Amino acid sequence: MIRRGVSFYSYQQSQFFKELGLEEQIAELAEIDGADGIELIDEMSLHYPNPGTAFIDRWFGLMDAHGTQPVALDVGMDVLQFRDHVMTHEECAERLRADIRLARMLGFPVVRVLSTTPVEVMVAALDEAERQDVRLGKEVHQPMRLEGPTVSEVLETAERLGTDRLGIVPDMGIFQYRPSEASLKWFGRKGAKDEALDGAVRLSEMIRAGQTGGTFDVSTHTAGNIRSDFRRFLTSGEAPEAVRPAFEAIAGFTRDHVPAPREVDYLVVAEALTFSATSPETLRQMAGKVVCVHGKFYEMSQMEGVPGAFTDLSIDYDAGIAALKAGGYDGYVNSEYEGQRYYQDRTRAELMSEVDQVRKHQSMLARLLA
Repeated sequence: MIRRGVSFYSYQQSQFFKELGLEEQIAELAEIDGADGIELIDEMSLHYPNPGTAFIDRWFGLMDAHGTQPVALDVGMDVLQFRDHVMTHEECAERLRADIRLARMLGFPVVRVLSTTPVEVMVAALDEAERQDVRLGKEVHQPMRLEGPTVSEVLETAERLGTDRLGIVPDMGIFQYRPSEASLKWFGRKGAKDEALDGAVRLSEMIRAGQTGGTFDVSTHTAGNIRSDFRRFLTSGEAPEAVRPAFEAIAGFTRDHVPAPREVDYLVVAEALTFSATSPETLRQMAGKVVCVHGKFYEMSQMEGVPGAFTDLSIDYDAGIAALKAGGYDGYVNSEYEGQRYYQDRTRAELMSEVDQVRKHQSMLARLLA
């Protein structure tokens, strides 16, 4: 059975402005018909790493009062936290073991680790996960694919060890196939030309249709690294050899489609590199290995001709949810709103309402799951 929840990462802006604290976020979730799951970011929502017994008692009181359920605790790994060295794998594993114990204290059955966490670190913490009855899920975040090594090494390790404690957390952003409405508006305000905005969408559609011959495949890299490396490429001409062909192709496409392009025009076209082109069929086949799902979205838009129905125009939710259903996925899909960051150049009055966006996303999930 697929259930619905909310990652409180969605409310980061409201929390920053002190409009919604943790208790208000829980109360807001409880108002959403059919949703009861909570996903927390450890250092965003907790006095990490030791919230204290008073908080834990209050936490479970709030769960009982609102009828809500802890679903997943998202943990980080700041490997540069020490002044004299980068954390070793064993130090990372020890921190992960502590995070697992924290998750169990708060009733979370799933700990999500970052997509960059080495599988060796997860394996080193596996005994603690077994003792605490917690599953570890490695996030699969665009432009990574379900078909790539990030996923295969986790699933092959789980099969080799005969454990169900290792799995994956697909982010629905892996089904994004064009720049979001929020990001296109942001780039437009930064001065990107209409031809560049249209070009970013057109190139994204060409990549999705397989019309580019694989030149733009950078799926083994993180989106953040792609963006920073491409910006460096624009200024210095330097780029890691693995991504240079894609960067050169982006630059050529931009020059061909945008008159007198400036840096911002190149940057918006380069967004086409950050999409996964992963297969829904692969998700259907892997559904039994999924421990939790991030319902990533950037901006909910009114569906044309369907009053009261909403969708994110940049993400193929229909295919993603259908794959989870067909594969028999049993777990939560948690709304994860990230579009607010594309409006933070505006006044407070112009910022998007996170509460409204999450509620619209939840109405879409309810429609697709029905």
